[in-house]
Amino acid sequence: MAQHTFRTLGEFIIEKQEDFRYSTGELSRLLSAIKLAAKVVNSEVNKAGIADITGQAGNTNIQGEEQQKLDVLANDLFIKALSQREVVCGIASEENDNFIEIEAGDNVHLSKYVVLIDPLDGSSNIDVNVSVGTIFSIYRRVTQPGTPVELKDFLQKGSQQVAAGYIIYGSSTMLVYTTGNGVNGFTLDPTLGTFYLSHPDMKTPTQGKIYSINEGYYFKFPQGVKNYIKHCQEEKDDRPYTSRYIGSLAADFHRNLLKGGIYIYPTTSQSPNGKLRLLYECNPMAFLIEQAGGKASDGFKRILDITPTELHQRVAFFCGSAAMVTKAEEFMSEAVH
Repeated sequence: MAQHTFRTLGEFIIEKQEDFRYSTGELSRLLSAIKLAAKVVNSEVNKAGIADITGQAGNTNIQGEEQQKLDVLANDLFIKALSQREVVCGIASEENDNFIEIEAGDNVHLSKYVVLIDPLDGSSNIDVNVSVGTIFSIYRRVTQPGTPVELKDFLQKGSQQVAAGYIIYGSSTMLVYTTGNGVNGFTLDPTLGTFYLSHPDMKTPTQGKIYSINEGYYFKFPQGVKNYIKHCQEEKDDRPYTSRYIGSLAADFHRNLLKGGIYIYPTTSQSPNGKLRLLYECNPMAFLIEQAGGKASDGFKRILDITPTELHQRVAFFCGSAAMVTKAEEFMSEAVH
């Protein structure tokens, strides 16, 4: 099929507006802002090798991690794009200590939505030309519109998300999102600067043959994770599985979504609460994988049922094909009983 026959992202959003729980046009403007920022970030990522935007920025973020120059650039771009559409009352970013309150001109505090974002996931891979991504999560505020946004607007369970998605900057640039009515993927045509629907109604296989985990930390893993890895490597039935780990959550997640597999970032002796952020990474990916027929947990309970207590909370993350996550949970449970 010729690409020009595909529906554009803008057309699709308008067509599916009724799927959005509180549809009054805000989702269209909000996703348009994300789409615009994504195109600018994509352009910057693609010239990273010839522009002075690779390497460390000389700062550390709230997690104590060295910020890359592109982290800072992407963060600024997304905040600027979202702030100017008068549809967001607050933004929380993995790169900022606290949430940002948005006062939109005459409509001060009237916007109903907050966005939580990881502006450039996997940014340490930029220097070596490996895929990176942006992950976003959208909630309806719980405080009254017309009042200043508060921390509790951001500390909502993942099950309360009204939309979530990611952009992956790879061999092609894709935007994948859900509003709770399935998952759809759009590929950027760089010649026209337009996202086209390329992957409608995405479903992940119930069982896959890929496991994604940083095995360099094997001796720091909980016993249940070690036992599950041995299960994956065992020559029995449809095993051994293939080990694939990129180190960029959006890229690992995207591959496993399409092909079937499990992504695991467990607790370790160094990170007893886990490494990934519940609000910026795990909740949006959990929402997406469940909408695609998969499963996400912390090894024991559903990610989307966790009540957050802080903006930069970390959790263990098991995500992917439903049968594989369930099997990993069985090994986790057996190891602690």
